[in-house]
Amino acid sequence: MGLAGFQNSFGTEKTEKPKSTALKHWVWENPNLQDDEKFLKAKYKRYFGAGIRGMFFENDSEKHFRIAKKAGLETHRWMWTMNRGEEELLENHPDWYAVSQNGDSCATKPPYVNYYRWLCPSKPEVLAYLEDQVKQILEKDYVDGIHLDYVRYCDVILPVNLWQNYNIVQQKELPEYDFCYCETCRSNYKEMHGVDPLELEYPDQSLSWRQYRYDRITKVVNQLAKLAHEHGKRITAAVFPTPEVARRIVRQDWTNWNLDGVCPMIYHGFYREQAQWIGTAVAEGIHFLCGRFPIFAGIYLPDFKSEEELEIGIKAALQNGASGISFFGDVDEKTLLVLQKASIPGS
Repeated sequence: MGLAGFQNSFGTEKTEKPKSTALKHWVWENPNLQDDEKFLKAKYKRYFGAGIRGMFFENDSEKHFRIAKKAGLETHRWMWTMNRGEEELLENHPDWYAVSQNGDSCATKPPYVNYYRWLCPSKPEVLAYLEDQVKQILEKDYVDGIHLDYVRYCDVILPVNLWQNYNIVQQKELPEYDFCYCETCRSNYKEMHGVDPLELEYPDQSLSWRQYRYDRITKVVNQLAKLAHEHGKRITAAVFPTPEVARRIVRQDWTNWNLDGVCPMIYHGFYREQAQWIGTAVAEGIHFLCGRFPIFAGIYLPDFKSEEELEIGIKAALQNGASGISFFGDVDEKTLLVLQKASIPGS
């Protein structure tokens, strides 16, 4: 189906946001601990002036959090969730890690890259560990919320543009990338459905086995969301670009999560799509969310070849119902100017 302007796939030219909803843009950032206060004050003042209203900080730097807050920005801690490679965990809890259909554990044989160390969401010990991590973060007064990343299973199929990086073709699910088949997952599923998933003739085609894994991640997220809300703080997540893509390639059913907002990583270059596709992806998410919480379209700045293309991508997202943009990459002065221009209604 072709695009007419920014026409989406759900039969309307564009999905308007409620008129009362102001745009709220975000930035993913790994804070540089060497930045001085004068530099940060100026930087976050510029961000606020361009319409950015929140930061996702990957590391805990009280300096960055407090200066950003003074500039009017929300400060959320960005946390790796299911992908955890801490040495203490690998040494003391190797049984917590996900196991492939081939029987290999992420603790000892990580898929794709060495840092892919996926925990199993079915294990109560894993959930307890993640709850403790979130509590420690949220108890800090300078933290306004928690932002979950890697809150999924390992990619059973990578985005198409990444296949060349690993010299693989993934036109179907391959056992070495299919998780999790640990004893806990297998026994839980067998108790529910009467069969060990390893005994399924075509496990990749089993709808109930897929649903089991969707539900395990959803349970983790919703428990962490409950914890965040008990602390009076907000919770968001970085997710795969559309509900369909997320379920199909990483077992992630984010439209059923109890969040305050979601940042789909609509990295068009990863999927060999044009910038206009960002709007199509937003429209799909808006359609299936049915107003449960806002979408802040995540865009990958290195994939844009020009300021004009970046403007097209931002406008496509906003005109299809995104409540804002979340940037990954170098947010420089040119990026801020494009954001300001593209955010003007009717521009």
